[in-house]
Parts: sequence; C-alpha cells; structure tokens
Amino acid sequence: MTHFDASKELLEFIVDRVNIGVFILNKDHEVLLWNSFMASNSGLSAEQVVGKNLFESFPDLPERWFARKVNSVFMLKNFAFTSWEQRSHLFPFRHHRPVTSGMEFMCQDMTLMPIKNADGDVESVCIVLFDCTDTAIYRTMHQAAMVKLEEASRLDGLTQLFNRAHWQSRLVEEFSRARRYKHPMSLLLFDLDHFKSINDTYGHLAGDAVLIKVADLVRDSLRESDVAGRYGGEEFGVILPDTSGPGAMVVAERLRQSVESTLVSFEKLQIAMSISIGVAEFSATFSNAEDMIAKADEALYKAKQAGRNRVILDA
Repeated sequence: MTHFDASKELLEFIVDRVNIGVFILNKDHEVLLWNSFMASNSGLSAEQVVGKNLFESFPDLPERWFARKVNSVFMLKNFAFTSWEQRSHLFPFRHHRPVTSGMEFMCQDMTLMPIKNADGDVESVCIVLFDCTDTAIYRTMHQAAMVKLEEASRLDGLTQLFNRAHWQSRLVEEFSRARRYKHPMSLLLFDLDHFKSINDTYGHLAGDAVLIKVADLVRDSLRESDVAGRYGGEEFGVILPDTSGPGAMVVAERLRQSVESTLVSFEKLQIAMSISIGVAEFSATFSNAEDMIAKADEALYKAKQAGRNRVILDA
C-alpha cells in the first residue's frame, strides 16, 4: 500500500466515524459517499444509497430548494451555507432529546464545499450536516424565557392585568392617537366599595380573592382592543379606544352590574362586592393623558359621594 493509499484510507475512516453528516454528490445529484452518521440517522446504508440519485432515495426532501443550492456550488465554484435558523433541517432526522424540547426533528446547519479537479473545475460537492439541536433548544428556551420575563414586567402579579406603569404608557399612546386622528376615546377609573372593610372583616387573603375575581370580570367584560390595568390597591383603570362617553357609560354599567351580581367564594364564605366607576371622555382641551385621569378621578369621587355602586360621567 502506497503512502497516498494509506492517507486516503485514513481520511475515509475519519469521515465515516465523525459525529457529523457527510455525503458527496455529483452533477447528476448521485451519491458518491455516504458516511455512518447519514446511514444511522436516515436508516439507509451506504450500499443502499451510493450510486443512486439522492432525490429518488429520499423523495420527501425539498428537491427544488436543495438542488438549487448544490447547483450554485457547481456553477460558482464556491462554498455555500445554510443555518437551522433559515431552514430548520434538510433531512427529517429524529433526535434523542426529551420530547419536552419542542423539537420534532434534528436541527441542522449545512455547509456545501466544492471538490475540484486539477483544472479547477468542480467535479462534485461535499455536503456537511451539523446537528444543532442543542443550540436550537437552548435558543428557543431562552427566547421563551425572555418573552415571559417581558410579560411579567408588564403585569400586576396578583390580578394579571397590566401594572400601573405599563397601563399608563398605553394610556399615553391611546391619548396621542385620539388627538392625532381625532378619534373618540374614553377612560374608566373604578375601585371597590368598602374594600378596607372586606380586608378587616375577612382578612387580606379574602381581599386578594376579591381583587382577582374583579380582574376576571373586567377581562370578561371588555373587547380585545380595550386596555385594563391595576392602577393601585383596589383601584383599576380601563382604556376604551374608539369609544364615546355614552358608549363608555354602557360598558361601565355592564361591568358594575357584573360585579354587583357576583359573590366571591373564599373558604366557606360568600363575599358580596360592588364598585364605583368614574368615566371621562377624551377632549381636545386636555393637555395630556394626566388631565384625562384627573377628570375620571373627579367622576369616581362624585360616584362615591353619591352613595357608591354607581357610574358617573364627568362631562
């Protein structure tokens, strides 16, 4: 055996043993080499694949896309690459990670390398597949965690409505939109009547249960475009885009009745509750969103002064 033959045999041994996919195609997309990684993951041995057209052996491959990639390497005589982020996989290989990973198939990065003859012409293309499933799982989990973290930063921990900071930022956005496009807009501010008495009589856990129930009723009463938030303590705010004052009164009264007719079950108790609501309608005379909050707060104060459990629009 010559030194060249020994080196070639060693190279073939290494290519066959590495834990990456390696296969070679000629210009007719016939397989010239098929390493053990490809065989074990595809279920087809080198004897079954070599000498045959790749797309005949694997009819489910994205032939048009992959053939274009391979042909470009023959034509341009240069490397080509694809990432799992662009296309998750070429071959639908199963992986051995937990089913909780959310990945059905092995994620693959792919490198296509031209193999040239002595004249510099590309005779074949070597395709290398890298298993990137672990990276993909980590990246996906990281992104999901960041989304949850961002959501948590915007939500009130108890009621899962928007917290005050995020709700006020949304109010500023809607206020600016109403002013710019001359659209109607209304604002509700409400709080629970005699909430301190509920806490003092039944305890703070019962008070929390009441707040959670009210938040649920708010969600059930609003449109998808409406924006509800916990303004502080037992006080809540609701932004009603594209809603006039009379329309807001209808929404507010529906919410008031819903709360009044609901009993909160806590341990063996049935706790009654009611809310007072102040309504403010957007006006071009408002300088900013804070003016609108002040107007709704005035209406809320009047509702409480008038006996609570009612809705008042401060015109």
